[in-house]
Amino acid sequence: MIAVSENEGVVTITLDGKFVFSEHREFRDTYKDKPPKTRYVLDFRRVTYMDSAALGMLLLLNEHNKSGGTDLIKIVNCTPQVAKVFEIANFSQLFTIA
Repeated sequence: MIAVSENEGVVTITLDGKFVFSEHREFRDTYKDKPPKTRYVLDFRRVTYMDSAALGMLLLLNEHNKSGGTDLIKIVNCTPQVAKVFEIANFSQLFTIA
């Protein structure tokens, strides 16, 4: 399940459960109509598992956002296992991970 809210120009996307390929369409729908350089906060507090497809989905979000830099897309509240995946994939070069 994916929940979206917007406040003062920041789009918050809250993910729940497994973030896997089957979530692709729903995840894409959260940003497809947003303009480039939109600020996003991705809340991973309730993500229990993610696969390589999820990493690809995040890269597609970054590409859609015109690779605006690490300050435009912030990933927050990662569990230790999800944080480890981001570390191994070197995603801190593309996103702010807090």
